[in-house]
Amino acid sequence: MPVEKSRLSRSELAKYYVANLFLKAVIGAMRLLPYEQRIPAMGAIVRGLAPIVGFRRRVLRNLNLTCPELSDAEARKISSDVSDNAGRAIMEHFSPEGFIERQKHAKISGPGIEAFDAAIAEGRPVMMITAHFGHYLAARVALQHRNDKPIGCLYRRMANPYFNDAYVEAFYKSGSPMFEQGRRGMVEMVRSLKKGGIIAIVSDLHSQGGEQLQFFGKPAITSVLNAELAIKYKAVLIPCYAVRQPNGLDFEIILHDPVPHTTPQEMTQFTNNDLEQMVRQHMGQWFWIHRRWKHWNGLGVSLEEMP
Repeated sequence: MPVEKSRLSRSELAKYYVANLFLKAVIGAMRLLPYEQRIPAMGAIVRGLAPIVGFRRRVLRNLNLTCPELSDAEARKISSDVSDNAGRAIMEHFSPEGFIERQKHAKISGPGIEAFDAAIAEGRPVMMITAHFGHYLAARVALQHRNDKPIGCLYRRMANPYFNDAYVEAFYKSGSPMFEQGRRGMVEMVRSLKKGGIIAIVSDLHSQGGEQLQFFGKPAITSVLNAELAIKYKAVLIPCYAVRQPNGLDFEIILHDPVPHTTPQEMTQFTNNDLEQMVRQHMGQWFWIHRRWKHWNGLGVSLEEMP
């Protein structure tokens, strides 16, 4: 978990400082290339580094756990695509000017558009539930441009306190308000919901304190807080995805039907199922590198099954 600089040892600070210099140098060098070249170039770099830094091993383990029917060749192809998409998303994040200019005109489709527009017209709060899929910021950019309404975004601070500053600065260029994960950010986000605001939340991470639900047929600890907030503040909960197009640079923004208000557990399982459906259609666009399936407090996958 990210911690304050004051709680880190000198050796940890030194390690993060050096890593920050390296990352900034790589990103700065890539930014010298035209936008249309730097995005696929960073995808190729991360794809090449994936076996060295352990990304490929993690992806293959997750696929073996959840999709054992895949052949070795299919799993390796998905692993390569995942790393390529991750590299492209990193560079897009740190190329906000070019990214925004390109994605503000992205195609927007799906049955959830009508509900999204109706909620805005009625002044109801909207919660866009998305995932580390394609590049979720493309949806934020396109929908803000289409409706001329700010979309708040909940984000998690990076572990590297030096690199985090550049990360958050780039985030703000895609819009505001921004809510840092934590007590203060949650208070600000709730305040926005009470005023009928629009919030985008990435909800596909393992969440300590969450509940055991299903994802890809395996128990996955998932926070039900988003559904609880939607029920409490009568927010429209809409699954939203930014699907990377074959050219590797553009996206289609897809809004699904709103999640019916039932119980927090049923609503959250609904969003897990909805995401799984999207991932199965575009296996290389979800961030299989995450440790999504864990054993925690007696819940989740068994220790023997853990990837």
